[in-house]
Amino acid sequence: MDVPLELSAYTRVLKLASTPEWTEFSQIALIAGAGILLIGIIGFVVFLVMGVIPGTGV
Repeated sequence: MDVPLELSAYTRVLKLASTPEWTEFSQIALIAGAGILLIGIIGFVVFLVMGVIPGTGV
């Protein structure tokens, strides 16, 4: 394991990285929030279906 070589690779990546603009950040946050909301809705629908069908619910 060559630690100085790995540290130089990490340093190179950090030098290339930059903070996103506000519009890019807000678009990413909106898409991530929509994905979380979609997964939650799907889970809630599955929960409702399992409650309606006898023998499959909690």
